[in-house]
Amino acid sequence: MDKSKALPGHLLLVKPTLETPFHISHDWWEQTGRDFRVELRAHLCAEHRSVYEEHFDTEVIDWVDERTGEVTPVDGLQHIIREHCSQQSEYLSDDVPLIDAVFRVLIANGNKPLMCSELAERSGKSAKRILRTLSGSRIYKGLRPAAEGS
Repeated sequence: MDKSKALPGHLLLVKPTLETPFHISHDWWEQTGRDFRVELRAHLCAEHRSVYEEHFDTEVIDWVDERTGEVTPVDGLQHIIREHCSQQSEYLSDDVPLIDAVFRVLIANGNKPLMCSELAERSGKSAKRILRTLSGSRIYKGLRPAAEGS
């Protein structure tokens, strides 16, 4: 796979700022050979963790954005996390590590890109710490600057 698709060239030259939107890069997951669905399972609430304990396959379902009416095919695990697990108090508790908190915020937000200030507001973590962590040389869980127009 062409690595330039994972990170547009202009993002390689510009250091992210607090205003840079971030998202979960599915290309990164594919390129690294890691299983995104295994990661999603780790973010299920206790109730759904037990439901999916022995059920590994979920279907792609059509999700309708109530605001826009736009229909988007989504993974069933993502849908459960968005609609149920993310509403539980422990989903973003203080003991959730920063990377997991940012990942969870983005999953709950349908992976729509968010700036560090928005990630901080929703996760309870420091915007500067989020930026420092996500703009380093190491990529955590596919958390990358979003390309313009994504």
